[in-house]
Formats: sequence, C-alpha cells, structure tokens
Amino acid sequence: MGNHILVIGATLLDMKGKPTAGLEPGTSNPAAIRFTRGGTARNVAENLARLGADVVLISAVGEDMIGQQLVNLTEDTGVDVGHVLTVAGESTGAYMALLEDDGSLSVAMDDVRVMENITADYLDEREALFRDAEIIMMDGSLAPAAMQRVVELARQYRKPLCADPSSARLAYKLRPYLSSLFLIVPNEVEVAELCQTGFEGYDPDTSLDMARQMVRLGVANVVVTLSDFGLDYVTSDETGYIPASYIEKVDTTGTGDAVTAAIIFGIVNELPMIESIRLGAAAASLTLQTAETVVPDLSLDMLYDHLIV
Repeated sequence: MGNHILVIGATLLDMKGKPTAGLEPGTSNPAAIRFTRGGTARNVAENLARLGADVVLISAVGEDMIGQQLVNLTEDTGVDVGHVLTVAGESTGAYMALLEDDGSLSVAMDDVRVMENITADYLDEREALFRDAEIIMMDGSLAPAAMQRVVELARQYRKPLCADPSSARLAYKLRPYLSSLFLIVPNEVEVAELCQTGFEGYDPDTSLDMARQMVRLGVANVVVTLSDFGLDYVTSDETGYIPASYIEKVDTTGTGDAVTAAIIFGIVNELPMIESIRLGAAAASLTLQTAETVVPDLSLDMLYDHLIV
C-alpha cells in the first residue's frame, strides 16, 4: 500500500454569524461574524495533517485572492496542495452559516460550483495518486461523473473508500455507491436523506436504526454524528452510542469533518475500529468548543486526553 491519504472535495471560505442578542427575522441582528477556511474535504485534510498524516488534497478554487489564501493556509498545515486546481474566471467556493445563540446551525448556504472543474478526466490524469494511496476520502461536492470515477479508481486499486455527504441536499449522490464505501460519516439529517426518510429530530435511537440500515445497504462502517449529542456507530463487530463531552458549545461547524479525519487516522495507523471511532468523538468534542472550523493546535495527544471511555 502507499503512504498517503488521498482526500477529494471542496475547499471553501466559511462565513459564520452567531447572534449576540437573539435572532429577529426581517432585520439586521447584532452578531459575531467570522471568516475561516472551510470545505468538508479541505477540513478533513487539515485535521489529518495536524495529526501527523501524509495527506494529498484534490480540490478546486477560483483564480482570486480568497482561493490563493485558502490554498496557502492549507499548505501551511502540512497538506500537499499540488493538485488543487485554480480555475480562471471563477470564484472560490463559499459556505455561509447562520448560527443559533448556542452555536448550533440555524440555516446555511453553500456554493461549490467551482468543483465542477474536477472532472473524471482530471482524476484520470492523477491516477497514480489513487494507486499509491493508503485510503481515499471524498465529499459530496463532487460532480456525479467525478464521484463515479473516484469509486471506480478506488475499486480498481482496492483502496478503502470513505465518504462524507457534506450536506443533506448533496447526500443523494452517494446512494448508488453505498456498497462501495468502507466508511461513511453523515450527520443525523444526512443519514435520513440517505435512507430516504424524514428527519424527525435529534434522536440517537432513530439515528442508530438508520445507521444499521446503511450497513444493510452495503456500507462497512457507519458513524452518524449528532451535533452536540455525540455519535452513533455501527461496524461489523459493534454497535453503540458515544455521548458528547464538552464544557461549552461554541460552534458546531466542522465537528463531522473532525470525526471523519480522526477515524481515518486511526484506520491507517491500524487501530481497532472502536478506538478510531472514540478518537473521532474526542475530535468532535474539541471542535465543538472552538470558533474555528479546525482546532488550531490539534494533536494526537490532545485527542487521547479527551478520549471518552
């Protein structure tokens, strides 16, 4: 097997607004507004690099100041960004989130149109990255043809394939490939979309049932993130729930990406799956307590210090 983790998907500018005196519709509200680097795949890649992994990112940005800054900042964390495409005449993607007072998501918008430039041909030109990867991860921002090619190349080279839907409205793209996935990490709204059922609210038991359904559909390992309520998991050996552990909820953005990264890190380091999942739960709890999308000083020691046993 190779010696790098291949991550494919969006690089975005995250814009997050958290009200300081409640939300009143139809008017401007006082808020704390932050701009941070984001994008599901990019976040996963940065988390992995901060944990010490060798990571290669395939993504796309516009030929603008924001895109170049995002690429540079991502490279500074240790991610190989040599295969991030800069697209002339297009804008870098963005994610705009409106948070509740407690840091949970009220509503968000995303613009991932620049990712349409990551085509099947672009991936074929980088086939060696798939051949030499230890494990592959993709997010829901990929165009359908590109997503299909990722699945085909992972299957061709017999590499474990992991996926994060990125949002409930992108989750449908993954349905044809569930039986090809070694790991999927949706949140509770995304897993409901994957199961083609309605979201009835935060309920660990219901989400666990849907995770079991994902396994029946062919996914090897399923972890459902439950915002600040912890996570559910179903593997070939174990099924369970891990509660969240935090002092203060600041911002839920990026918690799922941290879970995905920590689990992948555990897998490539040959840790038992349940230990990898517990590292993921620790990563989520740490991310929940920061306004940043990725914990700036994240380390493996920090994860173990916050491990929930």
